[in-house]
Amino acid sequence: MKTITIEGQLRTGTGKKAARELRSQGLVPGVIYGGTQEINFAAPVLAFKSIVYTPDFQLADIKVDGKSYKCILKDIQFNKVTDELSHLDFLELVQDKSVIATIPIKFTGTSVGVKDGGRLITKVKALKIKTLPQHLKENIEVDITNLQLNGNIRVEDVKEANYEILNSQRIPIASVVMTRQLKQEEAAAPAAAAAKAPAAAPAAKAPAAKK
Repeated sequence: MKTITIEGQLRTGTGKKAARELRSQGLVPGVIYGGTQEINFAAPVLAFKSIVYTPDFQLADIKVDGKSYKCILKDIQFNKVTDELSHLDFLELVQDKSVIATIPIKFTGTSVGVKDGGRLITKVKALKIKTLPQHLKENIEVDITNLQLNGNIRVEDVKEANYEILNSQRIPIASVVMTRQLKQEEAAAPAAAAAKAPAAAPAAKAPAAKK
């Protein structure tokens, strides 16, 4: 699994004034929690670029004051006016201690419904899970090969070893819907069939009554 390295420095000052001073120096404040102690640190804004501006799930190896902390990113804050990165929260991974993370879904295979002319709609891009650190991985694979036209794959259909999936079980994560063209073809089919059907023979006239 991909791990990025972030070189940081301990920060002693806290509060808005100290944070503003750090940002004026091109540094972004962050915190590491979940371990034996909370670590307040700061690092250059560019050091966070590859973990913030990506849809991928990655680990972070944060080096502060000669120590290394293996973490996952938990929260990002941006300046509401400038949209600049302003603060990050990281959770330290501790062996045998469960963590909650959001893992992207990777759809595999080609749906039979798509082969029949339908269109794949993905409704959920990631799942919230609970697991031990050693079981964390970049994505959760979901096979859509057997997904039929007008069918759904729901959270309850995802079976991933060592993961407790925390999303509502009935939420659909992917479906195959009919395209406009396919709907038009289906609507036109009965009319076309009727046009091709042989005309009914005229009813025979009853013989005239004898006078």
